[in-house]
Amino acid sequence: MKVLLVNGSARNDGCTRAALDAVAASLNEEGIDTELVFLGNKPISDCIDCGKCMELRKCVIEDEVNEIVEKAKDCDGFVFGSPVYYAHPTAKILAFMDRAFFSGGRNFAFKPAAAVLNARRAGTTASMDVMNKYFTINSMPVASSSYWNDTHGSKPEEVAQDLEGITTMRNIGKNMAWLIKSIALAKESGLDHPVSRKVFTNFIR
Repeated sequence: MKVLLVNGSARNDGCTRAALDAVAASLNEEGIDTELVFLGNKPISDCIDCGKCMELRKCVIEDEVNEIVEKAKDCDGFVFGSPVYYAHPTAKILAFMDRAFFSGGRNFAFKPAAAVLNARRAGTTASMDVMNKYFTINSMPVASSSYWNDTHGSKPEEVAQDLEGITTMRNIGKNMAWLIKSIALAKESGLDHPVSRKVFTNFIR
């Protein structure tokens, strides 16, 4: 069993990484393997709405998005992390999630996920709402915790001092491990996930 953690910060070893590391440590204690992917500090292109992914079964833009979507196929859960600057997640993590979920949502569906945010003070709950919508539109159980999924601090050492925040991160790991193991037991008992129907309409038809 394995969880993929995606760091959407421009800094590999910053506050978001500190929060993700706390989740990963908790998952490891529960016997779940983890892999942390850093999106880097280069630009990630937005979705260009070309529709080619429906034909190619991957994004037409060849970059790290396709690589991570391919990794997702063999993972059982996901944690997406972002710092909060202007009361929303980074443009990088949102561009990544737009393209990853639109082109490769099948590799994420029915697997638990959580969003993790870090801020100096405010904006984390609004950002969490934005990121959770990717999960709920894609039939993914949302791994909850004992408080909002956020930590606070301007430096990694300050995040470590946020005892409630770090405890919240560790509880995400415990709850996600429980969900993953429960899903595995259900499958062993012959109970697989439901088949979702999709109907696409717009407001004029």
